[in-house]
Amino acid sequence: MDLDEAMRTTFSAREFTADPLPDAALADILDRARFAPSGGNRQGWKVIVVRDNATREALARLTEPAAKRYIAQQKNGENPWNTIDPPRVDAATIERTEPLMRLIEPVLKAPVVLVICVDLKVVASTDQHLDRVGVISGASIYPFAWNILLAARARGFAGTITTLAVAQEPKLKQLLGLPSHVAVAAVMPLGRPVKQLTKLKRKPVSEFAMRERWGGPPLA
Repeated sequence: MDLDEAMRTTFSAREFTADPLPDAALADILDRARFAPSGGNRQGWKVIVVRDNATREALARLTEPAAKRYIAQQKNGENPWNTIDPPRVDAATIERTEPLMRLIEPVLKAPVVLVICVDLKVVASTDQHLDRVGVISGASIYPFAWNILLAARARGFAGTITTLAVAQEPKLKQLLGLPSHVAVAAVMPLGRPVKQLTKLKRKPVSEFAMRERWGGPPLA
């Protein structure tokens, strides 16, 4: 598949057919994805391949609390889970909010779910002392996650990078037996999509690229 086409048509798939994603095909996808860049080429990624129904159901339950807050904040006109503005909805409102099943069902219905982890002992977190949420470690894991989706796209499969369950990471670690120095970066349902989207909506370059400094002239 042409690289430009893959970049323009790799979407977040949450609905899957009943077609299987065999281990051989998954291994082929991961074999391509492993060439993603990482800090110092230390390749701190680890992948838990989940097919067991009981584990999927546990992942769905762990997704629900964060999904409730996401929807409650969204209904209140907020940007859910952002680290700058505290939520304007209270805990009681969040608790009684019904989460959208489309945020939860993919881990139950996809042929396979990947739990993508990163070994924090081998990634450089140069923002660890800054007074904000850390983002730099993601540079050594999310290119790998994106490569999985690109490799899947080229083979007729698709998935999505989900992170809601990570709000319950201690329970997630207990469920999967993860050591303390390993963080969960994403839970990725993967399978053959019901429909392949080809026209994705994105902002034009002029809306996010600016010259020389914040607020500078847009890159036309």
